[in-house]
Amino acid sequence: MTDGGPPQGRMDELGRDEALKLLTDAPLGRVVLSHQEQPAIRPVNHLVEANGDIVIRIHAGAALLGRAAQSEEVAYEANALDPALRTGWSVVVTGAASLVSDPAELARYLRQLTPWIDTDMDHVVRIRADVVTGYRLVGGDACS
Repeated sequence: MTDGGPPQGRMDELGRDEALKLLTDAPLGRVVLSHQEQPAIRPVNHLVEANGDIVIRIHAGAALLGRAAQSEEVAYEANALDPALRTGWSVVVTGAASLVSDPAELARYLRQLTPWIDTDMDHVVRIRADVVTGYRLVGGDACS
């Protein structure tokens, strides 16, 4: 405990399976990419495949579309945090983005992923789960 402040918590590293389970249950996350030589972050909803790959729908003008066509590396992050309790978790998946072009796969993902915004989202991107990192924040009271 610090000088009269709230009890301090800790951050525990998660294994790949636990991190992906948390990500699977998350309603949305953020894709992180480079756009016009600057970092860009876009909120999206997603699916997590059995192998950990992240699948998202995007619109024709999305910055990610060009990155996926070139199989560029991107990151995908989701979290759930409770500031009052100082608890939660954060998971980041890093890997190459690629367009889903197989007609059967594309049709399946278009059925499964419902966009949160009212625009045509006819493209699907898969982010390969090359690196999966995750952390759980444990509140100060749980440390005692």
